[in-house]
Amino acid sequence: MGVWKAFSDGLREGLQNSSRDDSGNSEDLAASAKPGPSKLPLERQTSAFAPEEPAQKSALNPRQKNNTIVLSVFAVIAVILLIAFVVHIYNKEKVGRSENPTAQKAALALLQTIPVRGLDPTTGYSRYQFGPPWTDDVDVEGGHNGCDTRNDILRRDLSDVVTVNNCKVLSGVLHDPYTGKDVPFNREEGTDVLVQVDHVVPLLDAWETGAQQWDPPKRVRFANDPLNLLAVSGKANRKKKSSDVSTWLPSNKDFRCDYVTRVVDVKAKYGLWMTQSEHDAASRVLTKCSSQTLPSSGVLPSSGVLPSSGVLPSSGVLPSSGVLPSEGTLFPSPSGSLGYRN
Repeated sequence: MGVWKAFSDGLREGLQNSSRDDSGNSEDLAASAKPGPSKLPLERQTSAFAPEEPAQKSALNPRQKNNTIVLSVFAVIAVILLIAFVVHIYNKEKVGRSENPTAQKAALALLQTIPVRGLDPTTGYSRYQFGPPWTDDVDVEGGHNGCDTRNDILRRDLSDVVTVNNCKVLSGVLHDPYTGKDVPFNREEGTDVLVQVDHVVPLLDAWETGAQQWDPPKRVRFANDPLNLLAVSGKANRKKKSSDVSTWLPSNKDFRCDYVTRVVDVKAKYGLWMTQSEHDAASRVLTKCSSQTLPSSGVLPSSGVLPSSGVLPSSGVLPSSGVLPSEGTLFPSPSGSLGYRN
């Protein structure tokens, strides 16, 4: 009896436990079988019913917007500076070049009108035969404007110019036509001595080719005429001295046609003559220049506006240029010639 009772109690307890397990499972199965929204994992339920994030978290905040704008501005500036640098390098290498050979053809024709004869003696020459250096009291473009000729030319030919009273040049940069290089000009730093104003047709050369017969006012006009003046490297100007086209040409080959054209224009304007060697050298240069299409470039800044005098006439603007033939190499000044320094 005791054994049977123990067996009965154990069986009854086992059935009760089984009933509880089946009941729980059946409820889960029944619940899963009922129609309705499917249960989602806890994290998915949370995200599905979570409130929307504030709008400012999905967009850029004001500080981020400002940073984006600043970066965009810097990017644009960088592109502009890069373009400017490339253009600057190109123009630096191509100073004085253009693609219009008409000026050289005209100069070649004008050359044929210039007399050819030997040099007059240098007897009696001095700088003061051509008046006070850089006087403003002269009847040429830029004369009587309250500013001396040298500063007129510096202001015309330099870039990034800083002046006092729109006259005296304190600083700037010369894109030197004779060498093709940039030359700094700054009075405070002492680099102003690196730039000189050159007489394209030197005063001594003019004295030897007709200027001895001029009256003083004409000599003063010649010495201060913007057509015959260029701001250039002082070093190149010292090498040139008083040489003519047959014995000196700019080392910058891109400017040689311009240079010879300018010499012809000046000599024709003032009735000066050439020696046979200078005439032949000029003819060789201009023949080569006028027979080709010259590469394009920006205009040398020699056509600027002079205060109280208006824009320089066409004779004061550099014509086009080109490349010199092989004969036009750089030669030293003639032995015994008088050097002229501005």
